[in-house]
Amino acid sequence: MPLTTHKYSNGEVTVIWKPNVCIHSTLCWKGLLEVFNPQERPWIKMEGATTERIIEQVRKCPSGALSYMLNKDLAATQPADHIIGEAANMVKVEVSPDGPYLIKTECVIVHAGGKEETKTGTVALCRCGASGNKPYCDGAHRKIGFKG
Repeated sequence: MPLTTHKYSNGEVTVIWKPNVCIHSTLCWKGLLEVFNPQERPWIKMEGATTERIIEQVRKCPSGALSYMLNKDLAATQPADHIIGEAANMVKVEVSPDGPYLIKTECVIVHAGGKEETKTGTVALCRCGASGNKPYCDGAHRKIGFKG
């Protein structure tokens, strides 16, 4: 399944939304309805809050469907060894009750075939084994009644 990506910007920050990754936790819109409103189109309205508040809310996304880039960083290019050096730092992994592993920092996911993806914001990794989007969580743990 191809990964669909939508980008929304307020000039300072760009929010990236990947609907195929979303596990519909509702944390985004329940925490900042002025920006994230699923009843409106477009559902993300960047003028609804400050850049700082938007970033704070995006960081709460448990699946990584929402991420962000500061626009000043979009223009800058970093050498690949910088990314590898960052990934080598200690990373905190949170185990959510009856749900996925959560990584709340930039990380590099290396897939079995060798493909690498750099993820920013929160990334939710499947812990139940039932995800249709492995290694990422797609919310299947709720459907199968996963406990752990």
